[in-house]
Amino acid sequence: QVQLVESGGGSVQAGGSLRLSCAAWGYTRSSRCMGWARQAPGKEREGVAHIDSDGSTVYADSVKGRFTISKDNAKNTLYLQMDSLKPEDTAMYYCAADTICGRSVLRYNYWGQGTQVTVSS
Repeated sequence: QVQLVESGGGSVQAGGSLRLSCAAWGYTRSSRCMGWARQAPGKEREGVAHIDSDGSTVYADSVKGRFTISKDNAKNTLYLQMDSLKPEDTAMYYCAADTICGRSVLRYNYWGQGTQVTVSS
């Protein structure tokens, strides 16, 4: 079992930046693959980005070129650098992990509690 704790959310104006962090605790082999998803009010949860055990990354089209996912294996911490933020990026952002890679982050089994990101115009 692995526990995921997100931090770094907040409020920012459009065009600004935020950096989310996700610390993995416990049986960290469960976090071979890690990623981020988000859910805005009244909308379905959507995958944002994920990083596999080989370091390969996948991004949603809506964030390509603006968001960067990275992982510090020594610290068991996942990051999401979000630049050029838009009001439509406003959502609860969730960290997720799993042992099985190569699939959508929405199919991961382990989830954090989420951190709110609000972008004002």
